[in-house]
Amino acid sequence: MSTFALIDGNNFYVSCERVFNPKLIGKPVVVLSNNDGCAVARSQEAKALGIKMAVPWFQMQSLAEKHGIIALSSNYALYADMSNRMMTMLGEFSSNQEIYSIDECFLNMGGLNKDLTAYGQEIRRRVKRWIGLPVCVGIGPTKTLAKLANHIAKKQPRWQGVCDLGQLSEFALNDLLAQIEVGEVWGVGRRIQERLVSMGISTVLALKQADAAFLGRCFSIMTQRIVMELRGVSSLRLEHVTPARKQILCSRSFGTPVTQLVELQQAITSYITRAAEKLRNQSSLSGAVHIYIRTNPHRQNDAQYNQGITVTLMESSCNTLRLVQAGLWGLRRIYRPGYRYIKAGVILMDLMPAGMRQGALFVDHIKNEDAAALMQTVDLINRKMGKDSVFLAGAGIEKNWHMQRRNKSPSYTTEWKELVEAHAN
Repeated sequence: MSTFALIDGNNFYVSCERVFNPKLIGKPVVVLSNNDGCAVARSQEAKALGIKMAVPWFQMQSLAEKHGIIALSSNYALYADMSNRMMTMLGEFSSNQEIYSIDECFLNMGGLNKDLTAYGQEIRRRVKRWIGLPVCVGIGPTKTLAKLANHIAKKQPRWQGVCDLGQLSEFALNDLLAQIEVGEVWGVGRRIQERLVSMGISTVLALKQADAAFLGRCFSIMTQRIVMELRGVSSLRLEHVTPARKQILCSRSFGTPVTQLVELQQAITSYITRAAEKLRNQSSLSGAVHIYIRTNPHRQNDAQYNQGITVTLMESSCNTLRLVQAGLWGLRRIYRPGYRYIKAGVILMDLMPAGMRQGALFVDHIKNEDAAALMQTVDLINRKMGKDSVFLAGAGIEKNWHMQRRNKSPSYTTEWKELVEAHAN
């Protein structure tokens, strides 16, 4: 019989910040999105004050002043590094691991001759002791039940951070599922939840007991599998290798409105550089580059302009220089002067594995090999010496358009100059 565990970091972004700044512990903290716009993470204390996800920071000002809410800018480099450390450690608890998101992973516990609740507590203790992050563990015979068990472990203190649904009798399990809204099930989004409720299926237990084949016809085969998973029939396998992305997006809102073409060119060059790094990391090639620029629709007194263009490459590539050349060609065709642009973005499309490259007749393949060696060298230097140690001059030096992050914490684990200093008393 299969058994899965879902380990999830509690309030992950906030917890990462607290590891290096213990003064934040016990205080209401929110982490803001790009340009310090909306709440993307909240501490438990902030949630208790009624702060919802994605609420704009300006709408929290009065509440923040009243309750001393601390707002931090997103520090994605820190969060990604802490995630890598946590996932590496969790991989030691099982030979079969699926990293599901930056703060979640599944472990296959099948065949382990252990008390899984005690094993889950050991996972929590080690992650907390070695990395400083609090986690909860959900255990179940299917991935869907493990995910649900993790939700229960977080919401109900009596489980002490570890919930193993496999230990419960059928009666006890059904009694527990009857208390949980159907929207808490993994894969049941808001729209599906609304339709299910209209059909009289408002709890997890009701979904479990529903006609799986009928729901499959009403929704999709995935909904049918979810019902079977709730019944303990494993229908979702563990993904040992994260599937390659089908598109790679990089977009940002500017810190201040941009009006000049040269600034847009710098931003597009910077975004393509970042997207190309991700493309090479997953060993893929891109056959087309989509560029878009837009003004701020909330400034009704400003002239509005939104436009995008897709540029197809003669030969699929992961060469930053070639992708930037295509992107800037497209940008020059959609740019219009006289507008205050607030956002630009890049999407690398038509992705394919690098090993399936199909050569073009009029392409210099020797230059392709030289370009691949150059990109490999640039990536190696940036990994070893730090982000943007080597970058295209076209990305700009000053970058006045760069997004605002007024309250960003130091890069404690990824920049030598920002390492935490310990002083003896």
